[in-house]
Amino acid sequence: MPETSNITHAVTVDSPMSPPAWALCELALIRQQSEAIQQFYDHYFDDRGYLLCVPRWGGDDGPDDAAENFANWPELHALGGDDHVLELYKKAWDGHLLQYTEAKTRDVEFARDGMYFKEFPTMFDWMHNGEGFTAFFLQGLSDPYDKKYQDRTRRFAGFYMGEDSIADNYIPEHRVIKSMFNGSRGPMLRKATGLDWAGDPIEVEGRFKLGHGERNYQEMVSHFKDYNDVSGDHPLNMGVTTMAINAFMIQGEDKYYSWAKDYLDAWVERTEANNGIIPTNIGLDGTIGGTCDGKWYGGVYGWGFSTIVPQTGNIAHRPYFVYRAYLSFGNGLLLTGDQTYVDTWRGVLEKVNENRVEKNGQTLYPRMHGDQGWYDYQPEPMTAGELEIYYWSMKPADLERLPMEGWVAFLEGENADYPLEALQKDMELVRARIAGMRQDTTSADTRLSDDMNGLNPAAVDSLIQLMLGGLPTRHSGHPLHCRFRYFDPAGQRAGMPEDVAALVESLSHDEATLTLINTNQVSSRTVVVQGGAYAEHQINSVSCQSNVELINHTFFTLHLKPGCGGKLTIKMDRYANRPTLTFPWDR
Repeated sequence: MPETSNITHAVTVDSPMSPPAWALCELALIRQQSEAIQQFYDHYFDDRGYLLCVPRWGGDDGPDDAAENFANWPELHALGGDDHVLELYKKAWDGHLLQYTEAKTRDVEFARDGMYFKEFPTMFDWMHNGEGFTAFFLQGLSDPYDKKYQDRTRRFAGFYMGEDSIADNYIPEHRVIKSMFNGSRGPMLRKATGLDWAGDPIEVEGRFKLGHGERNYQEMVSHFKDYNDVSGDHPLNMGVTTMAINAFMIQGEDKYYSWAKDYLDAWVERTEANNGIIPTNIGLDGTIGGTCDGKWYGGVYGWGFSTIVPQTGNIAHRPYFVYRAYLSFGNGLLLTGDQTYVDTWRGVLEKVNENRVEKNGQTLYPRMHGDQGWYDYQPEPMTAGELEIYYWSMKPADLERLPMEGWVAFLEGENADYPLEALQKDMELVRARIAGMRQDTTSADTRLSDDMNGLNPAAVDSLIQLMLGGLPTRHSGHPLHCRFRYFDPAGQRAGMPEDVAALVESLSHDEATLTLINTNQVSSRTVVVQGGAYAEHQINSVSCQSNVELINHTFFTLHLKPGCGGKLTIKMDRYANRPTLTFPWDR
């Protein structure tokens, strides 16, 4: 690695600043989460990295839920968490892959030789796959040079790029992933059954409390009895592009860029061809509705997917694709800088809401579409992804659609107390989760993999918003979108140096206000500030007080004297560069 002195574009801050409450709370939250994760790991994992639970296959409880128990750990490390956080994540991830390769089903045919094959789900949908791989997909923020990470990322992307003879998931001439159920053993081209989704029979009564409220195994199967139409392409499959983008960001290999762009472009074109509303089934020949009798609204988790709740008999509407598809269009923006992807999802919302009706003096908006047309009308417009649309576009018209509250209000100068309140709330969340862990007296054979998810002490949402000016990653399986990221040149690692706190106070399409402070009153600190999570933003200039430094680079170095801090105004071109995982001093 080059010496710190070789990093150019330096700015020095030497104005004393008393540490504000938000800065001290921010540093304490990072430190305490790092400590809490060690305790959580010691309680729920063994020395191999295996989760201490009953490993199962299925959509109710399965491998994806097990992996969510260490979700957000890579982001915490990339924010400045202790190095042991990254080490524990890697140990848990390696253990998880082996645990679910060894775990086998008896009745579910495609997992009888292992729920994972080649370290990847044999075949499942990309709402669940994205949740299960969300931590791994963000490992590159801190650990892009790890050989196992690189090998796995390329192997997984290859399952969809014709590089694996068993995983025959893709038809390149039609840009179609063959099924909503896909993976390392290829696609499911038949109707799925409740057994495929629910997994093998299991004792429930008196032993487990299921997340969907089922009281016995038969209700588990009944929950999924209508989850049949999986053949053909589906918007959830756009989540696959996260793997290709990660593979591209390792070394900039064009084949990954081209594949991801081509596949996302296919969905833009399909949406345009379907009068601006994204279809939820595409046939193997590329036709809209091609494996659902021509119905563009067909498919599991699609526009017309309404089912019966077995324990109540009530109808449940589950167009769950809407909670993932917009994030995948964000993949297109990150990869190319082209706002067309954002425009596409904005257009979907507008087209759906155009079908509003007036009833008894009230305006109602649909959420679903079936053979009878639009249905499931509700008093509020469809808004899925509106915050992300504004964040990506920075257009005033998109801001007007958002409620002026919380983080958005703070960025607009209307909620000055938000940073401290949000950080304190997350500190309480960490305390409550560790308290819940200590009160948990269950044994491993009475725990399903989903049971501990609510106790995972990694609470990074407010840190991502406030430190990075970014969108919380949650558990979706998509990249991080943020305005800034930080690196510690002294420690040669990603994350904020010790004692340094950051607050992004405002954002516009070409500017951001960022306060950085060194809370150490004795020693100086140096931090590298990067434009975006993956150097996708070009930093043009940095202003501090009356000084203006021209940067014209993806990062700059900031020297903070003891006890000093300052408010920086940073001019930038957003999404101007192809993204990369390479650390600043290696570019």
